[in-house]
Amino acid sequence: MDLSVPCGKFHTRYRQDKAVIRSRSQWGLLIGFLVFMLVLPMFVNNAWLSVVNKIGIWVVAIMGLNILTGYCGLISMGQFAFMGIGAYTCGILAASAHMPFWLTIPCAGLVAGLVGIIFGLPAVRIKGFYLVMATISAHYIFNFAILHLPRELAGRETGLSVPAASLGGFVFNSEPRMFYFILFFAVLAVFLGKNIIRTKTGRAFVAIRDNDLAAQSIGVNLFGYKLIAFFICSAFAGVAGAVWAYYVRYIGIEQFQLWYSVWLIGMLIVGGMGSIVGGIFGVIFLKFFEEMVTVAGPLLDRLFPEMGGGIVFSAVNVMFGLVIMLFLIFEPKGLAHRWELFKAYYRLFPYKY
Repeated sequence: MDLSVPCGKFHTRYRQDKAVIRSRSQWGLLIGFLVFMLVLPMFVNNAWLSVVNKIGIWVVAIMGLNILTGYCGLISMGQFAFMGIGAYTCGILAASAHMPFWLTIPCAGLVAGLVGIIFGLPAVRIKGFYLVMATISAHYIFNFAILHLPRELAGRETGLSVPAASLGGFVFNSEPRMFYFILFFAVLAVFLGKNIIRTKTGRAFVAIRDNDLAAQSIGVNLFGYKLIAFFICSAFAGVAGAVWAYYVRYIGIEQFQLWYSVWLIGMLIVGGMGSIVGGIFGVIFLKFFEEMVTVAGPLLDRLFPEMGGGIVFSAVNVMFGLVIMLFLIFEPKGLAHRWELFKAYYRLFPYKY
């Protein structure tokens, strides 16, 4: 049963069955959403626009992790380390070589992807907890490498300033301008993520996730496809890190911590693994949830004065863990499952069967 079109409408051609957007109403909703996003900076202040910009950067990173974990079934706890690799690659090329962003960002994705292949090599023989430990090592190796690169190149513990991205005479140096910069890469990441899964490679990923031995028995090259999955995942992270570097205009080793990789896994759990729209839902839900807890920080500080300034960080961590636990118990398929139920209701309306 196709949940993407209303009841009573049927496909008559194979091309219609393969299409992502399958009805005029869906085209209308997509165009309306894009128009809404384009005019959003006119109606939102910089504080909330900053939240939206951060969501866009996280969406780029989550698309890559969803391909690796949600579709290929391989767990990576090094996603933020690969974001750091992309950010430093971009920062070094922009600050030292004065390269434009349309060259630094692809280079950042390529370098992060190649490094991701190295850390993906253990995936050929191990999985589960052992693979988690292997990918965690990416954070420690990344920290060691940055702190031992020449100071004039990467800044070491003092960090690295990144010049603003520019296109012609247009400089992306404000929240509204960066909104359109980030929006482009977020839309591109979603488009690529959706279409990668629809290819032969994407179907091989799903086969490996469901049963790697069965996939191998029908001719799927486990070694090759697992490395491709790690490359794609890390390349997306590298692009996200490069966009982050242009957004904050400064990168430091303290920005890329292991804890944020845990947040990315949590976003996949909340949104729903193996779903492109689920990854987006997870990012939006947890980022706005984090902002709500942060806004409530002064109230928490008055209620628990003995905890001092760390109350907000502690509250965010505690509530994050609680949300993940509740989703694992009551909605293990994530928000994407609720979205599928809504589409089924929409298709069958007004009937209940």
